[in-house]
Amino acid sequence: MRLEVRPPAFRKGRLFVIRYGFNIKTRHGQRVENIMIMAATQGDAERRLRQMYHHCEIVECHEKAVPRRVDTLDIEGVIGLISAGASSIQKAGTH
Repeated sequence: MRLEVRPPAFRKGRLFVIRYGFNIKTRHGQRVENIMIMAATQGDAERRLRQMYHHCEIVECHEKAVPRRVDTLDIEGVIGLISAGASSIQKAGTH
């Protein structure tokens, strides 16, 4: 049996996720501000950041809880959109 440990923001039923914002200095000295990364932990966010910016210096990091998308896939709504689109295409072809 495997036990999965997740940060509080990602546990089932939570309605928010954590977005980490970084200001960095690249290895060539250029400043890049407001890089936003959604991750489970700050360590994960920093790892992803360093995959994009090798040998960067993190000048500032802040985190913000943001609402999780709670949109669900409505199959009937999707079928209705497809049906409506198909009928409008058929009508356009008959004129």
